[in-house]
Amino acid sequence: MSKTLITTFSENLIAWHARSGRSGLPWQGNRDPYAVWVSEVMLQQTQVATVLERYPRFMKRFPTVQKLAKAHIDDVLAEWAGLGYYSRARNLHACAQQVMKEFGGQFPSDPVMLEQLKGIGRSTAGAIAAFAFHKRAPILDANVKRILARLFGVEGAMQEKVINDRLWKLATDILPVKPKDMPVYTQALMDFGATWCTARKPVCLGHEKKCPFEKSCQANLSNQVLSLPQKIVKAKSPEFDCDMLLIRSGNSILLQKRPSKAIWGGLWSLPESVWVAKSPSRKTTPSIQNLFAAALPEEKASPWLRVCKTAQAGPQIKHVFTHRRLWMQIWYVSTSKLVEPGNEKLKWVPLKQLGRYGLPQPIKVLLQGLSLARGGDLKN
Repeated sequence: MSKTLITTFSENLIAWHARSGRSGLPWQGNRDPYAVWVSEVMLQQTQVATVLERYPRFMKRFPTVQKLAKAHIDDVLAEWAGLGYYSRARNLHACAQQVMKEFGGQFPSDPVMLEQLKGIGRSTAGAIAAFAFHKRAPILDANVKRILARLFGVEGAMQEKVINDRLWKLATDILPVKPKDMPVYTQALMDFGATWCTARKPVCLGHEKKCPFEKSCQANLSNQVLSLPQKIVKAKSPEFDCDMLLIRSGNSILLQKRPSKAIWGGLWSLPESVWVAKSPSRKTTPSIQNLFAAALPEEKASPWLRVCKTAQAGPQIKHVFTHRRLWMQIWYVSTSKLVEPGNEKLKWVPLKQLGRYGLPQPIKVLLQGLSLARGGDLKN
């Protein structure tokens, strides 16, 4: 391992950032730990282009940790709709309340204390501490793991504890000596991984730009740039089927609130059946009785069946999650009159008010088409 690379890395990276780093991002240069925290959480699993649009909007609606803590979770989820990984939004809300209750509305500066907050892991804690408080705290997200694995020739799966521990030590060893350099260094590390030392097209394999570490990077010297970090072959994602009922009464839609710990937890969606392993295309159309029994098992069927005579097959929507794929068969059901649900997790919502609710993205797109056709508004 090159001691020279360890001692000179931060200085060279900061110099690289002055020439080639990103600038003008709305969360850059901000020392407010709340703003840093929101940006870090939003940037997890979300493309920068999307965050550029959504981050300012979220901060306008919830400008302080106090505002976020006092907000209703439905409002937070509605603002998060479309960003995916909704546990992030639930954790943001819970963490804001924790900061208010346990820390008097002030984020702690110690990264170890930051890790005790809901939804904040070691790397996010390091980013908040570095940006907001100039602490010498390392970060180790996927981009940084890739940089370190290539620079120092670290072989082995990133998920292995021994490999992960080694990367954390490297991330700590290469930190700048001066705390005042931590914000620009941390931003430079993020930018270098996102724009230069990328997974598929790092600049060292091209001819347009010269990497400042090409003469010391072990992966480059051994022709292993695309082989490091080593990847685990993922099993094929399982596929599932379910039925969803789009029940209309005039200009209102019946929505159901999903369990907080389920996929799309806490969002409002359409009543659905249990997910089952995907099978070949249907041979028969299920009866309205069977659809209601599967999608609304807790409701007494008779009041609904008296006003819902038929179910018309709508589109089949495919949605890809991180670890599974879901095929949703939509069934259009119209009622002759509104039935009062016997469950507080069911709610009739007018088309023009759908934008106030956090909806899963595929359901939002489906209802948006219906809303526009009927003159409603589903904008957030």
